[in-house]
Amino acid sequence: MTTEMQEIAITEEKPLLTGQAEAKEHSIETPHGVLHVTLHGTRTTRRPAILTFHDVGLDSKSCFSPLFKFEEMQEIVKNFTLIHVDAPGQEEGAAAYPVGYENPLRSVFTCWCSLPRPFRTVIGVGVGAGAYILSRFAIANPDSVEGLVLVNIDTNARGWIDWAAQKLSSVTSSLTEQILSHLFSQEELSSNTDLVQSHRERISKASNLINIELLWKTYNSRRDLNVDRNSTFKCPVMLVVGDQAPYEEAAVECNSKMDPTTTSFLKMADAGGLPQLTQPAKLTEAFKYFIQGMGYMASSCMTRLSRSRTTSLSSSYSMDGSRSRSRTLSQGSQGGQMPPSPSQMMEVSC
Repeated sequence: MTTEMQEIAITEEKPLLTGQAEAKEHSIETPHGVLHVTLHGTRTTRRPAILTFHDVGLDSKSCFSPLFKFEEMQEIVKNFTLIHVDAPGQEEGAAAYPVGYENPLRSVFTCWCSLPRPFRTVIGVGVGAGAYILSRFAIANPDSVEGLVLVNIDTNARGWIDWAAQKLSSVTSSLTEQILSHLFSQEELSSNTDLVQSHRERISKASNLINIELLWKTYNSRRDLNVDRNSTFKCPVMLVVGDQAPYEEAAVECNSKMDPTTTSFLKMADAGGLPQLTQPAKLTEAFKYFIQGMGYMASSCMTRLSRSRTTSLSSSYSMDGSRSRSRTLSQGSQGGQMPPSPSQMMEVSC
């Protein structure tokens, strides 16, 4: 998988997110289309940048704004450069793709080597399709990725049964409803929550719906990542999924194949398909622990959230003290609650 670039043109657009340092939007011309990128935060060479990639049916704003504007997240925002990437044609108001347009998932591989930057590495944060895209990026560019936070990851290619079900769904359901069933749990769809209603209206009325459809079809024809605990990722990984999310089983399966010494698994209680929107407090604290585990922000305190919730970080060991399959960060709706087990427990508060 190549990251070679030719004739890259970068156009600076309007500032974004008033009050946050040097927040700017850029349009980057690549061989695979115009890439819309938002950079803000500190410009430091001492830390990696945080690179985000959204899910199908969302853009960087609708996918990540509630998380990165959350009060407790501001400590991270002030210490890192944030790079929010929109897949070509997915930002609000984007022009329609030309006929015969190439695979939009390839754009992330061109993004890294085309951005003006003082940083050499990133911590990737991806949701759904974005998690898959950043996983491929990390596999192809292991020296460029220091860590991955993968929300609702599904590393498996679609099998024949999945393919047939998708074809049937495309006949019986609108594109909007297909994407909603990807983003939200059945419980959320049945309850028709305010979040579901707002995204249904936004997607159905999107002027770039044809672009969203192309990205959706591309994601459904993805290749298997062949996750292997010995060779897939060369960096720490935190897998995140809601306990009611549509991809909960896929995330659990992915976790079972990962290297237990470098992988953390966060299953969020009472969370549906988009935990970064519905439970930003829990995800923010887990993200801080993850960053601290990489050696950054060592002096950071888990302030308000730690006082209001009990957070348990469990490194599981077998009875003879040897390491078991994975680490689990458990955060229930009323605090971290772990079942009885031969585990070492650490209560964390500041």
